[in-house]
Amino acid sequence: MPERWLIVADDLTGAADAGVPFARRGLKTKVLLPNAQLVDPETVAVAYDADTRRSSATQAGLRHAQAVVRFGAPDTSLYKKIDSTLRGHPAIEIAAMREVLAEQRRETFGVLAPAFPAMGRTTRDGHVLVNGKPLEESETWAREHSYPDADLGRILASAGVESVKVPLARVRSGAAALGELLAAMARERKRGFGLVAICDAETDEDLDNIACAARASTAHGFLIGTAGLAHAVARTAPECSCTPLVATTSGAGALIVVGSLASATRHATRELAAKRGVLPLCVESALLRDASRRESLRATLAAAGRALETGDDVLVELAEDVAPDLGRGLELVRALACGLKDALERMSGLIVTGGETAAALLAQVFIDEFELAGEIEPGVALGLARNHIEFPLVTKPGAFGDSGSLVRALERLRTIRRTGIVA
Repeated sequence: MPERWLIVADDLTGAADAGVPFARRGLKTKVLLPNAQLVDPETVAVAYDADTRRSSATQAGLRHAQAVVRFGAPDTSLYKKIDSTLRGHPAIEIAAMREVLAEQRRETFGVLAPAFPAMGRTTRDGHVLVNGKPLEESETWAREHSYPDADLGRILASAGVESVKVPLARVRSGAAALGELLAAMARERKRGFGLVAICDAETDEDLDNIACAARASTAHGFLIGTAGLAHAVARTAPECSCTPLVATTSGAGALIVVGSLASATRHATRELAAKRGVLPLCVESALLRDASRRESLRATLAAAGRALETGDDVLVELAEDVAPDLGRGLELVRALACGLKDALERMSGLIVTGGETAAALLAQVFIDEFELAGEIEPGVALGLARNHIEFPLVTKPGAFGDSGSLVRALERLRTIRRTGIVA
């Protein structure tokens, strides 16, 4: 029987991103939204969206603790997925998960490696870098951040989690030597809890060393990182064979919904909008905020449903505000999702950027889980959603990808709706 995994993330795209590596190894992997109740026994890896990116720190910790209690059986290995730019409340979430592990008399020693080299995220001296520059200088940090700086030791300490930094030279000393170091750290308990080892990494080879050392170590602690470390961990597991995912063929178009403000996604949106067979619709946020204008919103989005039925692909973009109010972001995407309910029932497939946007859209068609097939490219996950309707689903974090990412995702969905083969 393959080793079972529980991955807990703070948003939907993060859950999918971290679950993909396990699906690629042939392990049946599902993403569960907060309302999901049960996991079928054939599912080996569960990637759970705790939906805490915009919640309070207290609520974030509670939901992560509940996830471990609900889905983290004693024989299940645990992976805490964090945002690569440290958005949300990763420190309090890690602390809450350790509390549950301690209550269950399980290992509380943790290994943290947030690097994702394929996406330009690295870690040096326990500090997060984006494309070689401090995270604090990035576009994402300027728009939102939860901590004074991106020093991982200080971030963990803010939630009472003690840590030790493992420099790059120790990481590159080899998996065996690193494993011995981690085992020694695991034996050094503080205040009844194990330490968290913060590991530097700049390449996939560094992450492979960390994953191998953590998995081979006698400590058997839980792992913390982005999808970068998840890929390295999955590479340590034997490959399995699973039943291919097949979707119903369709002549309808695909729906692409852009809810992210990240410049990477906006560049990709402009390239997709210029593609033949794509109907672009831009929705002003003022139209979403004003409840008295919902009829106008429905009229604007009615064109989406008509175009999908004739086989055109429809791109719906949430317009950029001069000064976007991030505090109202969830309100806006939920209003947009409500307006798109008819289009969701008519589409052949769905591409979404932004975890909150994806969750809001899936809620409109009562989808609380979907099975992962793999990825179209790093950070762009592909799965199959089933309920009263069935459709291939692509999720992409806003800051990931290049200007061609959405075009490549659409080309994949066009092939799927013609052949029915998801993976």
